[in-house]
Amino acid sequence: MKRWMSLALLMVATAAGPAGSATAPSVARQMGAAVADAVERVMPAVVVVRTEAVQMHLARDPFRGRLYRIPERLAGQGSGAIIRKDGYVLTSHHVVKDAQQIEVALPDGTKFAAKVVGRDPLTDLAVLQIEQAGGRTFPVIEPGDSDKLRVGEFVIAIGSPFSLNSSVTLGIISQKGRAVGLLPYEDFIQTDASINPGNSGGPLVDMDGRLAGINAVIQTASPYAQGNIGIGFAVPANLALRVAQELIAHGRMDRPWLGIQMRDHEQEADAAPRTGRRARSAGAPGGVEVVEVIANAPAAKAGLRVGDLLRRVADQPVTSTHAVQRLVWKFRTGETILIEVSRGGQTKVFKVITERMPDVSREQAEQ
Repeated sequence: MKRWMSLALLMVATAAGPAGSATAPSVARQMGAAVADAVERVMPAVVVVRTEAVQMHLARDPFRGRLYRIPERLAGQGSGAIIRKDGYVLTSHHVVKDAQQIEVALPDGTKFAAKVVGRDPLTDLAVLQIEQAGGRTFPVIEPGDSDKLRVGEFVIAIGSPFSLNSSVTLGIISQKGRAVGLLPYEDFIQTDASINPGNSGGPLVDMDGRLAGINAVIQTASPYAQGNIGIGFAVPANLALRVAQELIAHGRMDRPWLGIQMRDHEQEADAAPRTGRRARSAGAPGGVEVVEVIANAPAAKAGLRVGDLLRRVADQPVTSTHAVQRLVWKFRTGETILIEVSRGGQTKVFKVITERMPDVSREQAEQ
């Protein structure tokens, strides 16, 4: 990746050089060729996901007054990436939500029926399996390491926005670890590569054609606008592929939990004057405060209490509930997490053995 960044800087520098320089066009072509090479590597594994559902509406006969049902056929389209040679496709949950029929179309025009093998609404991910492939081996997208991505790196978004199949856009990673309040669990990669309706579920790839993330959400200018304004979000590849593996193996995502409810310590201090309560934590250093410990949950078994101030999780400092959640969800159920807390002016370290998060509502899951 460093060589592509250097190449881009060289392109800008030579473009600003003497008029008629023969170097600038050559460097520009090299940059373009690098993007095209990455696209060629990944494009065979990018698919169009088409869905169909029938929704019934009630209507009243104006003459007889009887109620009857009118079927309405709903069609949708998104994108996806093939992650296994035997035809497993990773896409967004909202692309296939409520779908009764699913079709996957490959870049060569071949179409297959597909079924959902697992879905995870908390991260807006789903896995499909291509049916009746006749033993065909499918091209697979190469996984990347999203933890190693750097802000400012070039990335490429591929998908089918507005039914324009196999569209490619180029941008950079604008930021990592974004939470925008749309999902119970968010750790988005933000990018300015153009992402529009229809891109959902498609891959965001690096300049080597490796999966960087799954395109999921766009920021629009208003609730009534759908166009891209240069702010899009993708689920990081490491998280997406881990969820996919769980969905393929078990049909669900077994994610760990601590069994606590939390609030950001500094936010509580700011909010206290507005609620008329005394700011217990005013002047205290930031952290994450435990406001509830669920009985018989992992945290309770380890000895955590209400009022504990979380300082470090898995040897990483934490200053927000989002940071705690992100670190905990990197573990698997049954693994031990070291949690450092401040209690009564003393520092204590607890070993919490994670358990499978029970099925909860969205509001509870956010904690």
